[in-house]
Amino acid sequence: MTEVHPSAVVHPSARLGEGVRIGPGVVVEEDVEIGEGTEVLAHTVIHAHVRIGRHNRIGPMAVIGGLPQDLKFSGERSFVEIGDHNVLREFVTVHRATGEGAVTRIGSHNYLMAYAHVAHNCVLEDHIVVVNGAQFAGHVHVGHHAVVSGLVAVHQHARIGPYAMIGGMSRLSRDALPFMITSGTDRVRVVGPNLVGLKRNGFSRDDIRMVKEIYRRFVGHHSLEDALEAVRELEAHPLVEDFLAFVTASRRGVYRTGGKP
Repeated sequence: MTEVHPSAVVHPSARLGEGVRIGPGVVVEEDVEIGEGTEVLAHTVIHAHVRIGRHNRIGPMAVIGGLPQDLKFSGERSFVEIGDHNVLREFVTVHRATGEGAVTRIGSHNYLMAYAHVAHNCVLEDHIVVVNGAQFAGHVHVGHHAVVSGLVAVHQHARIGPYAMIGGMSRLSRDALPFMITSGTDRVRVVGPNLVGLKRNGFSRDDIRMVKEIYRRFVGHHSLEDALEAVRELEAHPLVEDFLAFVTASRRGVYRTGGKP
């Protein structure tokens, strides 16, 4: 049974699935879809053109689908799409995309803590943890199973690789490598393999050994070309292929210097 608090304001065109719960003071605008079992907590605002999946918990006082903070935006019809089984805590903000029909997308099984901000055209994959106050500028892409620590700021168009961990208060203007810990404010470095994250996500001993070897080879050369060649010399392995694909696709460059920041 769908429950809407008497003080909530829900546009007649909004489509609410079975078991949706809308809390006190919530505003749901036109052209919004909210999937079954999702709970929207007190004083949250769901703006127009938002699609939310099943069994999410959003708010209180979150703002989803706000207009992009982008001077290129000219009022075009764009969207926010959120998958299933996500938690978006208090004061989280997620902005619509820039571009006709474009989407800001959050996948499934993600946990965004208080005051996290997801700007226009971002893509967050699945099983991501975003800690309090982390901020993603426009067009940021975060890979699955990444952990982004508190007060991290990520430059527009930067990427964070799968299974990466970003240290608290880091300022990223380039891409953060998959499987690695990247950290730093004035001087950002690759600290080492994200061993705890890999173990928690079921990586085998052989897989972890391979990630350690990728790290050793990649940070052990002065030039990027030599570092890539050293990794290519490793035995064939899916993790090697994924790592090389991420680095070679980089438009902003990657953080590579090893050691503690």
